[in-house]
Amino acid sequence: MGIDGSAGKDDISDKSSREWCTEALTRLNAGRPESALEAARRAADLDPADEWAHRLISLAHERQGRDADALPPAERAVDLAPGSWSARLRLAAISRRIPGRWAGAVADAVLAARFAPEEADPEVLLGDLALLRGDHPDAERAYRAALARDPGHPQARVNLALSLLRWDRPRPHHDPAWPVDPRQTGRARRALEVWARQTRLLLALATIAVTAAALALEAGAWAQVCGIGALAALVPLTVRQARRVGVWAYVPAMAGRDPWLGAAVLSAGLSVPAFAAWLLLGAVPATPSWLDPVWAGLAGIVVLGWPALAVVRVLAEAWRGRPMSALAELGAVPGERTAARDTGVTLWIVLIRTWSVLVALAAGALAVEPRAAVAAVAVPYPMVRACLRARRRGDAGLLAAGALVALAALGCAAGGALGSPWGWRAGLGALGAAVAVFAVRALRAWWHGAPGPWRASLVMCDLPMGGAPSVALTSEVRQAFAYARSLVLSYGDSMGPRVVGAAGSLTSSGELRLIAEPRVWEAVEADPRVAVFAADPLQRRFWVEVRGIARAGPDVLRITPKQVLVGEFPGRHQRR
Repeated sequence: MGIDGSAGKDDISDKSSREWCTEALTRLNAGRPESALEAARRAADLDPADEWAHRLISLAHERQGRDADALPPAERAVDLAPGSWSARLRLAAISRRIPGRWAGAVADAVLAARFAPEEADPEVLLGDLALLRGDHPDAERAYRAALARDPGHPQARVNLALSLLRWDRPRPHHDPAWPVDPRQTGRARRALEVWARQTRLLLALATIAVTAAALALEAGAWAQVCGIGALAALVPLTVRQARRVGVWAYVPAMAGRDPWLGAAVLSAGLSVPAFAAWLLLGAVPATPSWLDPVWAGLAGIVVLGWPALAVVRVLAEAWRGRPMSALAELGAVPGERTAARDTGVTLWIVLIRTWSVLVALAAGALAVEPRAAVAAVAVPYPMVRACLRARRRGDAGLLAAGALVALAALGCAAGGALGSPWGWRAGLGALGAAVAVFAVRALRAWWHGAPGPWRASLVMCDLPMGGAPSVALTSEVRQAFAYARSLVLSYGDSMGPRVVGAAGSLTSSGELRLIAEPRVWEAVEADPRVAVFAADPLQRRFWVEVRGIARAGPDVLRITPKQVLVGEFPGRHQRR
C-alpha cells in the first residue's frame, strides 16, 4: 500500500500544466466542479501564463454559482491571450451575469465571432444575449447561423425554439443592460406584485362582504363603514410595499418591459377608485335607476378584474410565437433534458390554442349557425399531430386534456351536424373538463415546485462555454521559431493577401510577438486573421506555419495561435 501511494504522489507531481488542464476539463464534464477547480489551480500554479488554466478556473467557479469569483480568471485569460476566441467567449459568458458588464459581454462575444467565424459557440452566445433582452428576430438569426456551422449543436436548437416561441426571459421586467443589480429590480417587482395582489383581493372580499351584509343582513350602514375601513387598510399596506421598491426610477421601464406587471399594477390602481365610487353610490339614499348598471359595473371591476386578467394572460401567451416550428427544433435534440422539458410546455401551449379555437367556434355556431360546428372536427389535427411527433409520455394531465379536447371537437361537430343536444352537451362538457384538468395539473405543479403547463416553465439551454483547449506548441515548433533567421507574416488588406518579413519571438505561453511594418498594424485592425511562417535552419527541410489572431499591443503584434501546421520542403503535400 505504501509503495502504491508514493507512486501515485509521484505521478501527480510529474503532471504538466496542460495535463492538469485536461484533467480539470474531464472533471468538469463529469459534473465535479470542486475537484475541477483544484486541478485547474494546480495547472495555473505550474504555469501562470497558461490562459487555458485560467479559463477552466473561471468555468469551475461559474459551475458552482460563484459568478463574481469567475470574472477575474476570465479577464486574466484575455490578458494572456487577447486573440483567443475561447478566452473572449469565456469572458463574455461570465460578464453577462455581472451587473453593469452587459456591454462588455456583447463586445467580447462579437470579437469571439470575428476571431473564429467557423465556430458555432460565438454565434450561440450572441443569440443568447439577444434572447435574454427579448430581441427574438436577432436571436433567431444568430442561432440559425450557428446551426449552419454545427447542425447538431443542442443549445442552438433548444434556444432557437424559444426564440420561435417568443419566449419571455426569467426576469422580463429587467433589462440585462441596466447597470442596476437584478436583485434590486426583482425586489421592486415582488413589492409591486404583492401590493397589486393584496389590494385586489382585499377590495374584492370587501365588495362581496358589503353586498352580503346589505342584502342578507340588512346592515347597510355598518357595511358601508366596513368598506371605508377596507380603504383605510390600504394605506399602511401601500406604504409598506412602497418602501420595498427602492428603485423607483426604473419602475416605468420595468412596466414597459413586462406588460403583465404593468397591467396588474394598473388594474389594482383602478380598483381603488372603482371601489370608492361603488361605496359612494351605495351610500346615496335614492339614486336614479340609470345608475344601477354603473353601480354593478364598478362592483364587477373590483371583483372580476383579477380573474379576467388571468384568463386574458393565459390566452395571450398561448397565441404568441410559432409552437409547431419550435417543436420541430426541439425534436432534433431528443437526448437533451432541457429540450424534453420545453417540449412538454410547448405541447400545452398547442393544446390551449386548440381549446380556445374550439370555444370560439362553438360559441359562434350556437349564436349564428349550429351546422358550422362541423368544422370543429379539423381543429384538433395540429394538436394530435404535434403530440404524435413529440412522443411525449409520462404527462398524464397532458394526455387527459388532449383527449378531452379531441372529444369536445367530435361532440360539437356531432351536435352541429345532427342537431343533437347530447352532442352539444358532451362537447361543451368536455371543454369544461379540459379546463378542470389544466387547473389540477397547474395546482399540482405549483404544490410540488415542478414545471407547470404555462409559458413561464420554458427554460434556456445554458451549456458552459469557453473551455476548449488552447493550441499546444511542440518542442519542434518552438525550436523552429527560436532559431529561424527570419519570419514571414501573411495577412490580408483591401487589396488582397499580403506577405512581409518580420522579426519576432515566441513566449513561454505560446504567443507570438512580432515587429512589423505600420501598414500591417492597420490591416489587422480590419482583419485580425494572419499566418506566420518559419523554417528551422537546424533541420533544413522542416517548416512551421502558425495561423492565428493578431492583436496590437503597445509595441508589438501579439498573435494567438489557432492552428499549427508543420511539414518538410518542398511542398505542403508533405505536411505532417
